[in-house]
Amino acid sequence: MAVHNRRYLKENRKRLRSSLTSAEAELWKHLKNGNLEGRKFRRQHSIGNYIADFYCPAEQLVIELDGQVHMNSVAEHADQERDQYMKRLNIKVLRFENKDVFEKLSAVLQEISNCFSK
Repeated sequence: MAVHNRRYLKENRKRLRSSLTSAEAELWKHLKNGNLEGRKFRRQHSIGNYIADFYCPAEQLVIELDGQVHMNSVAEHADQERDQYMKRLNIKVLRFENKDVFEKLSAVLQEISNCFSK
């Protein structure tokens, strides 16, 4: 069974792409069209049963932006399970808080690009 972009998640991916959070929209400006060191990113890309905020296939890199909804023990546990799943697929996960995109954008972009193979 395919791991990427399973059909049953298509409508969810589409809905999420059309309703990005303000932090996702801001980061997307800097990731789309190869804007970050020529790397192609996809937004709201599903891997297994999960939908990643952003995914770079060439680097096997997922970027997750976490807002208030992630700031509780249940969500943190779910995020850990998700990250372990990605790790088993040799996919690296970077997590940032939404506020980091607005307050420390250059540091966020630098941390992402530090993960690129040179």
